[in-house]
Amino acid sequence: MKNARGAVLYVGKANALRDRVGSYFQEARSDERPQIAAMMPQVADFEVIPAESEVDALLMEARLIKDLQPKYNADLRDSKLYPYLEITRGDDFPRVFVTRQRDNRKSKYYGPFTDARGLRQAVQLLQRVFKFCTCSRPIRADDVKRRFERPCLLYHLSRCTAPCADRVSREEYLRQIELLQRFLDGKRKRVLRDLESRMAELSKRLEFEKAGQVRDQIRAFEALGKRGSFDFFPEATLPPEMDAAKGLAELQRVLELTALPRAIEGVDISTLGGSDSVASLVTFVDGRPFKSGYRRFRIKTVEGLNDFASIGEVVARRFRRLAEEQAPLPDILLIDGGRGQLQAATDALAEVGIRPACIVALAKREELLYFGQPPRELRLRRNNPALLILQYVRDEAHRFAVHYHHILRGKRFRAER
Repeated sequence: MKNARGAVLYVGKANALRDRVGSYFQEARSDERPQIAAMMPQVADFEVIPAESEVDALLMEARLIKDLQPKYNADLRDSKLYPYLEITRGDDFPRVFVTRQRDNRKSKYYGPFTDARGLRQAVQLLQRVFKFCTCSRPIRADDVKRRFERPCLLYHLSRCTAPCADRVSREEYLRQIELLQRFLDGKRKRVLRDLESRMAELSKRLEFEKAGQVRDQIRAFEALGKRGSFDFFPEATLPPEMDAAKGLAELQRVLELTALPRAIEGVDISTLGGSDSVASLVTFVDGRPFKSGYRRFRIKTVEGLNDFASIGEVVARRFRRLAEEQAPLPDILLIDGGRGQLQAATDALAEVGIRPACIVALAKREELLYFGQPPRELRLRRNNPALLILQYVRDEAHRFAVHYHHILRGKRFRAER
């Protein structure tokens, strides 16, 4: 938004440009937003810059606000409440975080960003391309014990090159971080040229496996513009009182785990009158939804309404697949239900012959936890951070299952018309 002299008053991004710009000229809404009401009489023109994807739009908005310092983006410029993207360049293997603090002089910060949720999802999209590390564990290049470590879930999902387990050289990892920084600086075409040159170089040296990995990276990079949208499907709302780090630490304590749980998988069943029974599996890493780990299941072996048998089928299918792929198991498997659902999942895992570190069931009405063998019952206070994080996973699994159920019902309805 510009004034009559061409000075920029405000910078924003929009998925639907007509709706966003039109909202500023509605008097009723202006009255509700004093800052906008003060700005609008000064607006004489506006300029539009197309972006290739929502990831690009998110980054472009932050860069423009930082460079132009618009008057009516003052809250963003001055407030410490907005998030930044941090790259810890002082580390042997730099990590990438979303943070609200800028207290590390060795780190490179991008932002601030107006859309915290969008930024977190953009990090997941960018991780498909640049495969950087997001965990808080310090990694030293001279630590020879790294070679004996087991890579985490993100490595098996091709989202991280696992420097913690010595699966990538420091030189190659730093090359990927450099490409990430160029992309964040707006040098998309240069990044693509560098990747193509790297692939050609590896092919010339007959390193076809590495060349194939770069080829896949190029495809993921090109796909950013196609699938770089944050609105994949509606998402459960993060409780404002929930602190993910505290929740995980409290889970370790109350469930008596030997290590801090990083990966949690939640399972829920959705059915309507015994027809179109489906299940969802959601994955959370470090207390946040990890959409690439979400899975949907159609119940195949169970007739009618049988929640226990359906849970048993889904759990068995899931863990057989993990065993076949030699993928890491979740630290916690959360089942929506009570003692019966917990027992069904436990029996299914016994048949498969594997099990995660901990299986938990969370009953809806009383919000009671059931875990262990024989099952123990635990009631936590409503504001307990461990309960909040389990509720978040449970509610997200339920939402995802219902969403899939609606899709199948819609397809069946259209087919019957």
